[in-house]
Amino acid sequence: MQTRELTTSTPEETEALGEALGHAAQGGELIGLVGDLGAGKTCFVRGLARGLGIDPGRVHSPSFTTVTEYPGGRLPLTHVDLYRLESPLADELWLRDALYGDGVAAVEWFERIAPGAGDDALVVTLRYAGPERRVIALGARGSRHERLLDVALGGRTER
Repeated sequence: MQTRELTTSTPEETEALGEALGHAAQGGELIGLVGDLGAGKTCFVRGLARGLGIDPGRVHSPSFTTVTEYPGGRLPLTHVDLYRLESPLADELWLRDALYGDGVAAVEWFERIAPGAGDDALVVTLRYAGPERRVIALGARGSRHERLLDVALGGRTER
C-alpha cells in the first residue's frame, strides 16, 4: 500500500488537499475518511466537491442522513456517513450502490465498513496536531487509488 503523510495548518489547506484529489479523480474512486469528531473529514469533502466542480457550500456533515448525493459536477459525489451505524457493514445493497458508482464516493467513519468491502480505496486518516493543524495520512489500496494519489499529490509529501 502506497502511503503519504502531510500536515495542514488551516481548514483551507485541508480543503485544498481534497480539491487536488477531486481534480485528479476519473470516476469510480472510493475515498474512506477516518478521524475523530471534528478532525476535518467534512472539510476535506468540501474540497473534494470543489475539485469535482460541485459547489462546496452544498456539502454538510451528513450525520443525520447516511447518504447524500451531490450531482452537477464533472463527476457526481456521493457522501456517506456511517457514524450512527453500530455494526460493520459489508454487502448491504444500498451501501454497495453508494460505494461503487460511476462518480466518487467519500465515506466518513470508513473503519465501520466490514473488512474486504474497502479493499480498493484511498484511505484518508485525519489526526489533530493542534487547534487548526491536522496530520493527514493517505493510504492507497489498489492501482486506481495509487494513480489518484500520484496525480493529485505529485511529489508533495512530508514522509
